[in-house]
Amino acid sequence: MEPMNLADIYGTPLLEWSKIEERLGQGLTQAPDAGGPNRHTCWLATINPDGSPHVTGIGALWAESTFWFETGRNTRKGRNIARDPRCTLSVATQEFDLVVEGRADLITDPTTVAAMAARWAAGGWPATVDETGSALTAEYSAPSAGRPPWFVYRITPKSATALLTVEPGGATRWRF
Repeated sequence: MEPMNLADIYGTPLLEWSKIEERLGQGLTQAPDAGGPNRHTCWLATINPDGSPHVTGIGALWAESTFWFETGRNTRKGRNIARDPRCTLSVATQEFDLVVEGRADLITDPTTVAAMAARWAAGGWPATVDETGSALTAEYSAPSAGRPPWFVYRITPKSATALLTVEPGGATRWRF
């Protein structure tokens, strides 16, 4: 991992990736007034066929040192990722704003899908593994996820940039 201090002209310290991961490990609730500013919405940017960006709010989960999300294969983000897996995920926490650039990979391994379903269920979304073992189902999901089955995606980060929003401030980019 290669860090770069983006705010050294202001004399702010290099941020520690371990502190960013520690905070992400505490969870990113989407309930109003439960984090924020005001709440934690993750924004996923994918690339449309014409090269223009597509940005949509998603409920992402931090686990095993990366972000995970789910969506239907026929959603715009699902189709975009199938064609070009490059993506960016961003989120604002109380302590920092974070942008992670990387690639989203479809995960169909039944053991991993079941583990992620259990994580989402523990967080309040009653996801279960569908009959194929490679996707999720539940009574509901976000409208932008489309109809079930929902497929699990893991973002493999290539770089991340964090801007500290509390004292002492600072901004750091990491290349993985």
